[in-house]
Amino acid sequence: MVIREDSQPVSAEQRLKELGITLPAPPEPFGAYVEAVQTGNLLFLSGMLPTEGHGAKFVGRVGAELDVEAGRKAAHLAALNVLAVARKHLGSLDKVTRIVRLGVSVATLGDVRDQPKVADAASELLQDVFGKDKSPCRLVYGVASLPLGTPVELEVIFEVST
Repeated sequence: MVIREDSQPVSAEQRLKELGITLPAPPEPFGAYVEAVQTGNLLFLSGMLPTEGHGAKFVGRVGAELDVEAGRKAAHLAALNVLAVARKHLGSLDKVTRIVRLGVSVATLGDVRDQPKVADAASELLQDVFGKDKSPCRLVYGVASLPLGTPVELEVIFEVST
């Protein structure tokens, strides 16, 4: 939860408005799976890609076809898709009580070591919306290839109010 200077808590939905963020339409699955599964008070999201509509907005690997800044933009877009899918499933992002885990896969050349910088773009957006007190543990992987040729894929687990 974000706290204003006047000590008033600000909800995630309020923060989106204050930040001027309009969420994209939630992405549709690219295969035989669902985007979100809730069990008890945990919401698991399938791998979220930097897509718009039904196509990849960013294609390539960091350190080859894309630089770190393009990778960060891709991670930011994937995080917007995370928020859109979570809102669609929950009805409101205000039902998120904690981000438990953020997994970030970054497609790179073998000698690239900037995966954490790319992943930070997703972490920063989630922190801006939900507040530092809901920040997740995080795993960052460098991989050879990702679906649709995208540079980033996010996996997120939320704790939610039931």
